[in-house]
Amino acid sequence: MLAGLMTGAFGSPAQKSGTPEVDAPQLVILDTDIGDDIDDAFALALVLRSPELRLVGITTEFGDTELRARLVDRYLDAVGRSEIPVAAGVETPASNHFTQAAYARQQPDRKHGNAVDFLLAQIRNRPGQITLICIGPLVNVQAAIARDPTTFRKLKRVVLMGGSVYRGYDGPGGASTPPGPEWNILCDPAGAQALLASGVPVFVMPLDSTQIPLKLPQLLAIVSHKSQLSDQLTLLYHQWAGDREWPSPTLFDPVAATFAIRPDLCPVTPMRLEVDAKGDTRPVPGAPNAEVCLQSDQKGFLNFLLGRILK
Repeated sequence: MLAGLMTGAFGSPAQKSGTPEVDAPQLVILDTDIGDDIDDAFALALVLRSPELRLVGITTEFGDTELRARLVDRYLDAVGRSEIPVAAGVETPASNHFTQAAYARQQPDRKHGNAVDFLLAQIRNRPGQITLICIGPLVNVQAAIARDPTTFRKLKRVVLMGGSVYRGYDGPGGASTPPGPEWNILCDPAGAQALLASGVPVFVMPLDSTQIPLKLPQLLAIVSHKSQLSDQLTLLYHQWAGDREWPSPTLFDPVAATFAIRPDLCPVTPMRLEVDAKGDTRPVPGAPNAEVCLQSDQKGFLNFLLGRILK
């Protein structure tokens, strides 16, 4: 685990140095809606390339979770990590476009385990040890809390990409917009409400700190790298891009993965957050229920991400 986490609402020791010391790999589960936007694929790449983390398993979120699990199966097979368990989450209606479905369908179909069962079993087996990195809607989280809140509370912490505190989605040319519903929270506001009330330490990476573009020179460095990992990112990127000519991805989700490894790049502030039924995330008075990164080190993050993917 990290030798020092940020001081905050939950009484963690202070992270003093720029680069954390590592005693043993942190145990993590990645909960993802991989297959729609492309940033989930980059977040998974970062987790796989980070020796500070031991990936206990991957659970899929939202929509056709079995097809998302097939996508993860193919990705892991291609990079030689097929030993990592993959579980399919609670299926939900979804009207958004599964851009990378063709990649997933080239993997043989199989029945995956239940994500909520998997999550709760891992927490029971390793109480106080597992970091859950959530980079999709919180449907599985809501189901796990509803089924067994006592076990869920034994998570070490949850690191979440979600919410919009003071900044909404960037407008044309990167223009700032007022805060508004962010996708992961909008798709399941009740899941976010349950998480914030769960008693588990929650670290939130909202739109305020995660709208970091991967610009063309950096993207081309990955595409031309020709490793097993970069090849999967390239295939998935082109399916996501469709007919668009080299669109720049926004790397929302890798910021959450980065916090688990390099919290100095994502400094957090204790806050009390409230989520309403429309998916708005607001700071309110009262005792903090989360630690929130309102501004990340964009240059440091990109250097870190590229360094790991291209090593």
